[in-house]
Amino acid sequence: METPQAIRGTQDIFGAEAEAFARVVETFERVRKLYRFRRAEMPVFEKTAVFSRSLGETTDVVSKEMYSFLDRGDESLTLRPEFTAGIARAYLTNGWQQHAPLKLATHGPLFRYERPQKGRYRQFHQLDAEIIGAAEPQSDVELLVMADQLLKELGISDGVTLQLNTLGDAPSREAWRLALIDYFQSHRAELSEDSQDRLERNPLRILDSKDPRDKPFTADAPKIDDFLSGEAQDFFGKVCAGLDAAGVEWTRAPALVRGLDYYRHTAFEFVTDRLGAQGTVLGGGRYDGLIETLGGAHTPAVGWAAGIERLAMLVADAGAVPADTLDVMIALENDEAFAFAMAKLAELRRKGFTADIVATGSPKKRFDKAAKAGATHLASINLIDGDLRVNLRGANVDESQTQSIHAILAPGL
Repeated sequence: METPQAIRGTQDIFGAEAEAFARVVETFERVRKLYRFRRAEMPVFEKTAVFSRSLGETTDVVSKEMYSFLDRGDESLTLRPEFTAGIARAYLTNGWQQHAPLKLATHGPLFRYERPQKGRYRQFHQLDAEIIGAAEPQSDVELLVMADQLLKELGISDGVTLQLNTLGDAPSREAWRLALIDYFQSHRAELSEDSQDRLERNPLRILDSKDPRDKPFTADAPKIDDFLSGEAQDFFGKVCAGLDAAGVEWTRAPALVRGLDYYRHTAFEFVTDRLGAQGTVLGGGRYDGLIETLGGAHTPAVGWAAGIERLAMLVADAGAVPADTLDVMIALENDEAFAFAMAKLAELRRKGFTADIVATGSPKKRFDKAAKAGATHLASINLIDGDLRVNLRGANVDESQTQSIHAILAPGL
């Protein structure tokens, strides 16, 4: 019988990779508590309309990448391709407006049918942080400072740059959009096919095109700064000043855009050259118009997401994964002392020590096997002529730790 293989674009995570993955999640959980972001969990699948209405029917995610299916009730459902739309739906359907401004954080698997490559999978995992119901630039600053602290505490901030831009308010963005259409229209025949398609419905996306045919024209395209209202300039100025005050380094990226119409003001990405073409490790922006697309009232919001796999790769490359430490290894050299050994093993673990036991195989070889485990302390347990014997060894270790372990293993020492 042929052994089933993993589905293309999925992964089995184990060993050092799994430890790096866990470190990312654990650090995120610790940091989000410092900033008082409340934990939330949403379904892995939603009604397809949640994503098609929020992301737009014409986006690549909706038209090409979503895993959608009919359930037994003949209703179209979709595995979530991102978090924000599901969070917005939950905000409306659960009455979370009463908590606004609401700071939420979550993490978990997402699904997109796209070409797998380094750091990109069809089932992938993200961290996500959102502030819903806050219109002030302070919220944008808080999220960016939180993201910066996360990267620093993961030990991967070196070589990662925060790129920052503004998309302006609604009037600013619309004036810029019209100017881009007028500019790119004069170069239409020389643009790539994708950019020609985007010209009418989403000209901002042409600015971040990776196609070399578009590069000569994007460099000279109209800039958002020429269309910013006084209010939009003031908003962006406060975001920049807040980041400076908090000691967060950033660089202006005038070509950084978000194609969907509900994005406003701040757009940002933390990027690195250490992951090849997939250089963005964390990105987001302000989406003041999203909740309206799902039938809610106008609700300002800002958020970011980060790929756990990409962060874990950086963590592993930086050697920031903690070593697999073992405080105590027990060698059970006589099976009649099994109950005593298991009781002590459980007590060691309850007191916070990492501990394990060698209790199978030849009794004569158990001590040698235990000694090779590289534990800080090696305890041998034996029963000789009815007399329980425990021997504890430790080299170059903390004396107070040794005394605590010694107290747990007594009697017998």
